Amino acid sequence: MRRTSPLALLLACGGTSAGTSTAVTSDSTSAATSNSPTGTTAADTSASTGLDVPCDSSPDAVADCVEAERYATDLEFIAAVRDPGSPHWQAVQDLCFNRLTDLGYQVELHEYGTGINVIGRRLGTTTPEEIVLVGAHYDHIPDCSGADDNGTGLAATLEIARVLADVSVARTIMIACWDEEELGLIGSRAFASQSAQDGTQVVANFTLETMGFTSNAPNSQQIPPGLDLAFPDTYSEIEANEFRGDSIILMANAAAETAATDFIAQADRIGLKTALLALPSGTETSPLFSELRRSDHAPFWDEGYPAMMLTDSANFRNPNYHCIGGPDEIVDLDEAFAVLVTRATAGAAASAAGL
Repeated sequence: MRRTSPLALLLACGGTSAGTSTAVTSDSTSAATSNSPTGTTAADTSASTGLDVPCDSSPDAVADCVEAERYATDLEFIAAVRDPGSPHWQAVQDLCFNRLTDLGYQVELHEYGTGINVIGRRLGTTTPEEIVLVGAHYDHIPDCSGADDNGTGLAATLEIARVLADVSVARTIMIACWDEEELGLIGSRAFASQSAQDGTQVVANFTLETMGFTSNAPNSQQIPPGLDLAFPDTYSEIEANEFRGDSIILMANAAAETAATDFIAQADRIGLKTALLALPSGTETSPLFSELRRSDHAPFWDEGYPAMMLTDSANFRNPNYHCIGGPDEIVDLDEAFAVLVTRATAGAAASAAGL
């Protein structure tokens, strides 16, 4: 998740152009480093939930097929310094490419001038022109491992890709590993802009961002100024919980209402606390909501697409965000919580795709 400044907030992440956006399909990429996680094939998703319920039988079953061990393995590999152009940035890009390829997705390297998004597609059966997008950024800042930001979101995205790989759905599933989020949402902005120009129909967008830090301590959850007035009901719920940082924050524009409802239903089913910030229609670019625009959902909001971000609220909860108060390491994260978020997102994405 991007660090903000007053100017950046007012300009909604700067509004800088990402340059010409070109999609380059690649049949190969440099091999992942030898210590990267073992590849996962699409056949691996044919297992059941452990209750003799096939993973593709319902959105609930999809959610319940998320595996904590797989999530942990990917998070452990991702969580190391990976600023753009660094060796581990390349290794994580390779992980995205190779994993999605192994799972049977149509994979492209979206080269937009200064960076590379990795995009996987699995075509829908009856309305393939309609796309359900799940994504997270894989870059981070120098000299910081970025376990929470955004190792947690990327590991979730790869596990969701796995459980959706063999699910027959009407709509196309798209999985995105975004680049250069920390430099101004550059990768997702280039893709969203190109998608709008091409008339691409993104019907739901789940952005997974900084989603693994929790605290049961009272007053561990801070609230940006003004949001108490904008979202009084949600604020009252957080206040009644003594401002504990133990929920996943869901930020959704009005067009994403159905997908947000599906996510909350999944979260309720598995015991995951949620806090919904539902933006009124047409307010996505309001300066009041600048703190809600700090990740890769915002460029899709700007293009009129339904989109949401799932987050632990970064620096409003985690003192080690961007390694400010200490190293952003796995040891300080609540992996069980992150796996619950992964499960709820997988189930909601399956619903959005037509399962």
